[in-house]
Amino acid sequence: MSRAIPGLHHVTAISGPPQANVDFYVGTMRQRLVKKTVNFDAPDTYHLYYGDRAGSPGTILTFFPFANAGPGRAGAGMASAVAYRVPPGGLEAWMVRLAEDAIDFAGPADRFGERLIVLTDPDGLRIELIEVTGPKGADGDRAPVDDGFHSVTLWPSDLAPTARLLTDLFGYQEAGRKATDGTERLRFRSPASGRGAVVDLIRSDTRSIGRQGAGSIHHVAFRAESSAIQGEWRERVAAFGLDVTPVIDRQYFESIYFREPGGILFEIATDPPGFAVDEAEAELGTHLKLPPQHERHRAEIERVLPPIRVPS
Repeated sequence: MSRAIPGLHHVTAISGPPQANVDFYVGTMRQRLVKKTVNFDAPDTYHLYYGDRAGSPGTILTFFPFANAGPGRAGAGMASAVAYRVPPGGLEAWMVRLAEDAIDFAGPADRFGERLIVLTDPDGLRIELIEVTGPKGADGDRAPVDDGFHSVTLWPSDLAPTARLLTDLFGYQEAGRKATDGTERLRFRSPASGRGAVVDLIRSDTRSIGRQGAGSIHHVAFRAESSAIQGEWRERVAAFGLDVTPVIDRQYFESIYFREPGGILFEIATDPPGFAVDEAEAELGTHLKLPPQHERHRAEIERVLPPIRVPS
């Protein structure tokens, strides 16, 4: 059994029309569309997955794009931001390119000794680029974000119970505490210290009633290295006193879901089988893939879904 959750598996958000979403994450953010499928529970809507070339756990940001979605807003009981890792020396290149593309960003700023900038996607989802410490690598000037997630920021309704879950259940360690401008931020880090190994919790004096909609994060998924390990995590979550779902087959991973004490929907997803289970790695994201239960309705589904063009 793993001593701790190793980090994020994926983060799922809601967006508006899919084409603007694809243009931003493939074009601006240089992500790969690794899977084009449908919402298994609402197959008239896409489910789009972005990540690195292989669709590795810890790099995946997914969206349910709804053409008529109203605007969402982060608030207590929700996740409020997702952050990508930028290699040492790469933040300047990002700032230059964003400025050249007339994309607004804030920063650079310092948080727990790391430099970051902040921007928003077309629907207002907060995206942070955080420069990891260490020697500058060969990719510094290219400034990719294919190294995956740095962290996710959670805005629980009460900091203490969520912090206790991260330390006592997930095995994370407190790694920083900071208070500025009416916001308290606590940092927690998995001992694994790899992709997406950081979770920040915030408490804000600013009152905001959160609502799901375009630009909001729907749920946060953490990694389980195998189905057997996921089963043990399921037992531990239940023993912690939380209601947890049975294992659900999501075709590219298996999932369990539960609400953490601060109201945020958590998922624990398995690394296998991965996104190459129904497409070769070289062709990831190029075909509309449907789960078996919806395959017989393919013609109808394809008529309903709007066409999308993936930038080269």
